[in-house]
Amino acid sequence: QVLDTRDVQVFKVTVNGQDAKFVFGEKHSFKGTPLEITLPFELRRGQEAIIEISFESSPKSSALQWFTPEQTSGKKHPFLFSQCQ
Repeated sequence: QVLDTRDVQVFKVTVNGQDAKFVFGEKHSFKGTPLEITLPFELRRGQEAIIEISFESSPKSSALQWFTPEQTSGKKHPFLFSQCQ
């Protein structure tokens, strides 16, 4: 699996609760840096995979934007979203 990133630090990736190996590909000037994830198991047709990524963003993470808790429906927690899926 390959995801696009820009100026984030990734600490850990899990798939369905299992640790997954990951590496960053070559950084591209305007496209970002690919995050290549190796699944820890073979996916079967129709099988669900939940990928969790522990990361830290930075002000340079231009594709990531935050809503403050006051901007969310529950008003309790901030919300992170990406426009570069």
